[in-house]
Amino acid sequence: MMIRSAVLSAGLLVATTTVTFAQIPPPPEPPPAAPAAAPRPWGSLSPEQQHLLQNYQGNWAALPADRQQALARGSQRWLSMTPEQRAGAQQRFKEWRAIPPEERQVLRQRWREFKSLPPGEQQRVRENFQRFRQMPQARRQELRRQWRQMSPEQRRSVVQPRH
Repeated sequence: MMIRSAVLSAGLLVATTTVTFAQIPPPPEPPPAAPAAAPRPWGSLSPEQQHLLQNYQGNWAALPADRQQALARGSQRWLSMTPEQRAGAQQRFKEWRAIPPEERQVLRQRWREFKSLPPGEQQRVRENFQRFRQMPQARRQELRRQWRQMSPEQRRSVVQPRH
């Protein structure tokens, strides 16, 4: 059972590419059935938000309402961060942008799949990932190697929870 958990964790790590992205994944895209967001007038943003989003001012009204809402939420979240949190977010964003677009799309899909799991299953994945992170580097590398050598069927049998 411990080896199964370790291999599962290794697979999850390989699937998420880096620890940073597993800890703070990209925001999930809204579900397609979500109700349409109302447009957000530029003037409804605080002066601090307007300053952060000044590059969007000229075409703000042309942006889709859901994009306006997302930018407003993101700017508000940014303003509530400490300087240390902002530095960490900037670093993660820089790392995220360095990933090729195709790989980012795969990571977004994996994040959506994770978010679609029941809360208990999400917790199990998080716990296994934490156990994996605490292993010595040599052991993690060995588990990654084993994961890469597995067929898709073998991987599925390792990942499937046993009840």
